[in-house]
Parts: sequence; structure tokens; C-alpha cells
Amino acid sequence: MSAAYTAHPTADVQSQDIGAGTVIWQFAIVLHGARIGANCNINCHTFVEGGASLGDRVTLKSGVYVWSGVTLEDDVFVGPNVTFSNDLRPRSRRPVPAVPTTIRHGASIGGGAMLLCGITVGRYAMVSLGAVVTRDVPDYALVIGVPAAVRGWVDERGDKLTQEAPDIFRSVDGRLFSRGARGLSPEDGLPPQGSSR
Repeated sequence: MSAAYTAHPTADVQSQDIGAGTVIWQFAIVLHGARIGANCNINCHTFVEGGASLGDRVTLKSGVYVWSGVTLEDDVFVGPNVTFSNDLRPRSRRPVPAVPTTIRHGASIGGGAMLLCGITVGRYAMVSLGAVVTRDVPDYALVIGVPAAVRGWVDERGDKLTQEAPDIFRSVDGRLFSRGARGLSPEDGLPPQGSSR
């Protein structure tokens, strides 16, 4: 990775694996062994532990701690004060291997949400403000509540989809999505112009 990232003087950046164009703000901590991709925005008062992995164009808002075993794929948004975990049975001074959690490409996690370790949040899924996620979230799903449950479906921009048939949904721009084993997928295979994939 290139050293062409920007870190505020008060940030504690120990990792050498940070992509070009990434900005790390005040009082952020990035430990040795953490991986951060290119063009990320790591807001103030965040923490990225060694063994955590962030893809390209990831946004971490303030108050987010990303622990070892957590993977944020490209274009993930994590709102303020989101809580990740990496141990199903935590005890003081009892080190155990991290339980992996994956947030897939383009997903968004709303502020104050809590995520149990060992889950996967699907591509372009949206987790609402304050939700408590205790199981996998399908691709393109909108989950809300405590515990979080699927309450709708969204496209790559976050616009809600309308249901046209039991397993067919339509976006506001007319694109069709079909439901499969992992959630929804666009029938044309392409996101709309101007969105990332």
C-alpha cells in the first residue's frame, strides 16, 4: 500500500497497510496489523484494531471501534457509535480467537446499531438507526428494530423497492430485482449510473 494517506497529528497510526487517499481524523487509533483501503474516511475518535480489514472507500463515523475479525468490504458506510463485537462469550483476560463478522460491499449501518459477531450483512443492505442485528442480513435488505428484522428492500442508492410479485421488486428508476437464497439481486446485473459497486 502507498503511504500517500493523510493523518491528523493527533491520530495514532501504527499500521503500514493504509491505501492512498485515505484520511484519518483527530484522535483516531489504527493499530499495527489493521488494513485500511484507499480513499477511506476514518473520522475522529475511532479505533481500528490489528486484524480488522477495511476495503476501499469505507466511511467510519465518530465513535466506531472496529475489532479484530471484522471485515468491511468496499463502499461500506458505518454511522456514528455503531458497536461491533468479536467474542460470543467474553471474559476478562481470557484471549480467544476472534469470531469473524463481514459487512459486504456497499452496505450501510445506521448510527447506534449493534451487531453480534459471527454475522454477515449482505451487499447494499441497510441497517437502521439503533437496530440490534443478531443474524445474517440478506443482500439489499432493510432491517429495523430490536432484534433487527427485514422490513423492506432497497437499491444501491438506498431507495426503497416496491414489490411486484412474490419474488420480484422494482426500483424507482424501473430496474427489476429478484429474490434468491442470499436476498435480492438486480436482474440486469448492473447498478444505476453514478453508484459504486
